[in-house]
Amino acid sequence: MTDAQPGRPTENAMRRALKRARDGVALDTAEAAVLLQARGEQLRDLSASAARVRDAGLEAAGRPGVITYSKKVFIPLTRLCRDRCHYCTFVTVPGKLRREGHGMYLSPDEVVEVARQGAALGCKEALFTLGDRPEDRWPEAREWLDAHGYDDTLAYVRAMAIRVLEETGLLPHLNPGVMSWTDLQRLKPVAPSLGMMLETTATRLWSEPGGPHHGSPDKEPAVRLRVLEDAGRSNVPFTTGVLIGIGESYEERADALFQLRRIQRQYQSIQEVIVQNFRAKPDTAMRAMPDAELEELAACIAVARHILGPAARIQAPPNLVDAEYALIVGAGIDDWGGVSPLTPDHVNPERPWPHIDQLAERTRESGFELRERLTFYPEFIARGEPWLDPRLLPHVRALADPETGLAREDALPEGLPWQEPDEGFTATGRTDLHRTIDTEGRTGDRRADFDAVYGDWEALREQAAPGMVPQRIDSDVREALAQAADDPTRLSDDQALALLHADGPALDALCSIADDLRRATVGDEVTYIVTRNINFTNVCYTGCRFCAFAQRRTDADAYTLSLDQVADRAAQAWEVGATEVCMQGGIHPDLPGTAYFDIARAVKERVPGMHVHAFSPMEVVNGASRTGLSIRDWLTAAKEAGLDSIPGTAAEILDDEVRWVLTKGKLPAADWIEVVRTAHELGLRSSSTMMYGHVDQPRHWLGHFRTLAAIQQETGGFTEFVTLPFIHTNAPVYLAGIARPGPTTRDNRAVTAMARVLLHPHITNIQTSWVKLGAEGAAEMLRSGANDLGGTLMEETISRMAGSRYGSYRSIEDLRAIATLAGRPARPRTTLYGEVPAERVAAAEASDGHLPELLPLAD
Repeated sequence: MTDAQPGRPTENAMRRALKRARDGVALDTAEAAVLLQARGEQLRDLSASAARVRDAGLEAAGRPGVITYSKKVFIPLTRLCRDRCHYCTFVTVPGKLRREGHGMYLSPDEVVEVARQGAALGCKEALFTLGDRPEDRWPEAREWLDAHGYDDTLAYVRAMAIRVLEETGLLPHLNPGVMSWTDLQRLKPVAPSLGMMLETTATRLWSEPGGPHHGSPDKEPAVRLRVLEDAGRSNVPFTTGVLIGIGESYEERADALFQLRRIQRQYQSIQEVIVQNFRAKPDTAMRAMPDAELEELAACIAVARHILGPAARIQAPPNLVDAEYALIVGAGIDDWGGVSPLTPDHVNPERPWPHIDQLAERTRESGFELRERLTFYPEFIARGEPWLDPRLLPHVRALADPETGLAREDALPEGLPWQEPDEGFTATGRTDLHRTIDTEGRTGDRRADFDAVYGDWEALREQAAPGMVPQRIDSDVREALAQAADDPTRLSDDQALALLHADGPALDALCSIADDLRRATVGDEVTYIVTRNINFTNVCYTGCRFCAFAQRRTDADAYTLSLDQVADRAAQAWEVGATEVCMQGGIHPDLPGTAYFDIARAVKERVPGMHVHAFSPMEVVNGASRTGLSIRDWLTAAKEAGLDSIPGTAAEILDDEVRWVLTKGKLPAADWIEVVRTAHELGLRSSSTMMYGHVDQPRHWLGHFRTLAAIQQETGGFTEFVTLPFIHTNAPVYLAGIARPGPTTRDNRAVTAMARVLLHPHITNIQTSWVKLGAEGAAEMLRSGANDLGGTLMEETISRMAGSRYGSYRSIEDLRAIATLAGRPARPRTTLYGEVPAERVAAAEASDGHLPELLPLAD
C-alpha cells in the first residue's frame, strides 16, 4: 500500500491469526496487523467470523438482520479551516469563496433553508460539517463572526443548531473538529450526538514534514484521543472512526482500533465507528497516492469488528464502496451512515450518494433489511439520562419509534421549541435529608446506577494503578526541615516531597515549624464563621467516583429544593446570627443555566445582608454552558444577581492523572483554574481546597499546592485553603475497591503543615474540617499549622452521605471548645475574614444551640 508497509505476513502467522479470530480469542496488535492484510480466501475466512460477531450483536440489540442508515442533509457551515490536510478538497480559502459569490460561513437563512428542504423530504438529521476554528487562521472568518455577533465558530454552530431544532425539527449532528471539554458542554444541550474522526494514531503522519497531517494542529493523535475521552466523560454519544490508506502502517492502523476499544470500554460513549477508505482527489497534495483498495477496506472492517466486539456499531460510507455492497456487508458492518436525498457529500463531492431504494435493495441482496435510524443510536435512547439533554427530549420523541428506538420512517420533522424543562424549581424527593441524615441515615450505600454511571470499573483499576505507586524519596529530611524553618519560600520540590513524606519525630518537627509560622503570620486566634450550608439538589449524573451525595432523580434519597425553601433556610440562618450561606448542588439536568441566578436572587431578596458564597467552578461551567454565555459573562450576571464569592471546591486534586480516576465527568484542572482566575478578576473572591487520601500520592499534593500558590500570586483572590480529607465509607471509588480508606493521621498532619509552609506567604488562612475529622482531629490540625475551623454549617449532607461520623452542626460553643483543646482563643469572622458586626455576633450568641425546627437540632 505504502512505503511504510513491511512485507506480507507468513502463511503460518496468517493461519494462526485467522484461527484465533474464528475461535473468538482476543487479538493483540500484532495479530490484528496480520489480519489487516488478509486478501482473497483469507479475507473471506476473516469476514465470515467477523459477520458472526456482528450478527450476535444485532441479535442482542433486538434487531437481528437489520442494517441501519440515517436520512440526512449535509450542512457545510464553513469551508474555512486552520488545518492543512494534504488530501482534503472540502476546505478552501477566503479568496475563492468570494470569487464564487459565497460568504465565509453559510448565513442563518441558508442553513435553515437546507434543513427545511430536508425536512420536507423526510430527512431527520442535519449533519453540520465545518473546518476547525477558521478564525484562528483567517482574519476574514474572525471579521464575519464579529460582524454577526459570535465569539467564535462554535458559538455560531450552537446558535444554528438551535435554529434548526426550532424551525425544522431536524436533529443536529455536529462535526466541528477538535473540541475542548468546555466546548462539549456548550454543544451537548443542542445536539443529540457529536462526532470527530480519529483517523489515525500514527503521530509521524502529523509530525514529519510531508506527512498528510503536517501543519495541521488539530490532527495530532493525542489531541484527538483527548477529545474522544472528554466526550466519554461528558456522556456525549459520539461518532468517530479511522481513515485508512493515508500512509499509516498496518500496526499503526491496528493501534488506532485498539485505542478506540480502550475508550469505548472505559466510557461506553462511542456510538459508531466509521471505517473509511482514502480516495485520492485532484488538486490536492496527495492526488498521486493510490486509493485504498476495497479488499483492504473490507479487511479493516472485519478486524475492527473483532477488536470492538458485537456491541459496536460499525459503518462504511456507501458512496465510497464502488457498488461492492456485498463485500462490505459481509465484512461485518451494521450501518451505512448518513445518506441524503438532497445534498451532496461535500467531503467527497465526486462520489454521489446511492438512492435509498437502491441501497435498500443491495442490502436486501446481502440478506439484511435496511432501516432508518436517528442521528444517535437506539441504545442511547434506551439509556436515557445522562446521555440526552432534557431540552432535546421532545425533538427526539417526535421522531423515534418508542418500541425500537429507530426512526419513525413516516414522520416528517416539525420545529419544536428548544427550551428548559417545565418543572424548574419544584420541591421533590427527600427534602428533609439535611436533618434525617443524622437520625435515619441514607437509604442504601450506593445509587441505583452504580455499575453504569461511573464508567467501567475494571478499566479504571488499570488506569489508577500506576498513580498509586509510592515514590521513593532520597532527599535529606533534616536539610528540608532546616530550610522550612529558615525560609519556606525557598523549599525545592525535592525538599517539599521529603517533608510531605515525613513521619515520626520528623513529622513532629514539621508540624512545630508550621505552627510557629502560623503564629507569626496570623496570630493565635482560631477563627470560625456562623454559616449555613444549603445543598439545593443532589440529583447529578456527572459521575464523580468519590461522591456519595449525588443521586439519580428516581433514587430514594434524591431531592431538589424549591426557591422558597432555599430562601426560607437562608432566612432562618439569618435569624440565628449567620453572616453567610454556602450553596452548592448536583448538576441536575433539568435545572436551567439561569437557575443559579434565581437562587442567589432569592436569598438576597429575602435576606439582603446575607453573604452569598455559592456555586463551585463545576457549577459555573455548567451554568455558562447551558446559557451559552462565556464564563466571564456568566459570572458577571451571577454577581449582579447577588453572588458575593465562590467556593473553591470541585478542585479535588489539580492533576488530571488523578482527576480522571476520581471523576468521570467533572471539569479538567485547566478549566477549574480558568473559572477561579476569572472570578478573581471580576472581584469575586474564592476559597481553595484539596481533597486527598484516595488514589493520590504526595507528589500530587505538591503539584496542587504549587498551582494554588501561583494563582494567588497572580490574583490575590483566595481567602483561605481548606483541607478536605477523603471520606471513604460510601464513596463509589472505595466501594469498587480502587481507593484507599481515606488519609491516615500522618497524612492529615503532613498536608495541613505543608499547606501552611508551601502556601506561605500567599494564602495565610488554613482551614481544617471538623465535619471530616471530629473535634480531636480538628484540634490536632490547629496544632499543625491551621488557624480556621470553618463554619457552624447548620446542615451538612455531602460528607454525611459519604459516611462522616461527626454530625452536621457545631454550635459556637462547640467550635470554641475545639480551639480550647488546641490551647487557643477563638473569634468569629466573615467570609472574607473581616470583623463580624456586633448585631450579628449578638444574634449568634443569643441563639447558639437553639436552632429553628427545620434545622438539625444540637444534641
